Amino acid sequence: MPSRPLRAPRSPPPRPWSTARCWCWCSTSFSPQHFSSNGQIMSASKSRIDLAVGVFLLLAFATLMVLAISSTNGRLPVIDDNSYQVSARFSNISELRVRAPVKIGGVRVGEIADIQLDPLTFEAVVTLELRRSAGEIPGDSSAGIYTAGLLGDRYVGITPGGDPEPLADGDDMLLTQSAVVLEDLISKFIFGNADNKKSDANDSSEESTP
Repeated sequence: MPSRPLRAPRSPPPRPWSTARCWCWCSTSFSPQHFSSNGQIMSASKSRIDLAVGVFLLLAFATLMVLAISSTNGRLPVIDDNSYQVSARFSNISELRVRAPVKIGGVRVGEIADIQLDPLTFEAVVTLELRRSAGEIPGDSSAGIYTAGLLGDRYVGITPGGDPEPLADGDDMLLTQSAVVLEDLISKFIFGNADNKKSDANDSSEESTP
């Protein structure tokens, strides 16, 4: 008996998109859990942005603090009610810097608060911040710029006068002595000796002439 050819099994017809399946898909895609997970992702992203902005602002503030400290010679400016300021003018301050000490008899009585250039006289206007605890400084006292040691830092030394009227806040010190530059001393010494030798030679030649 001849065998019958085998037929491929029929695939089941596609199931219609039922209302139940549609409701199941909608309930899964738009469920509160779905929106909750998206909200958590957005919240985490916002937290990272806030953290990055905070770190940037902190670094910017730290940079400004470093610049402020370096511009004041490593010290933060401090407002002290127990001090007062006077000014002194110098034609040459050499390497004198802000926050350099002010001394009387070798004892520190204040510091340099500010240094500016007078655009009219081209003199250096130095503001001295003096402690009231140092006592009353006579009004005719003189101020000079000196060096601590041979090659040390510059400072301002005050030589007290005899005026009974003391210096007050905002006064100007009229008697000043500018900084002595080492190079100028060396050049004066060298050229001064050369001029002396030249004059001695001229004198000797004049004496030898009959």
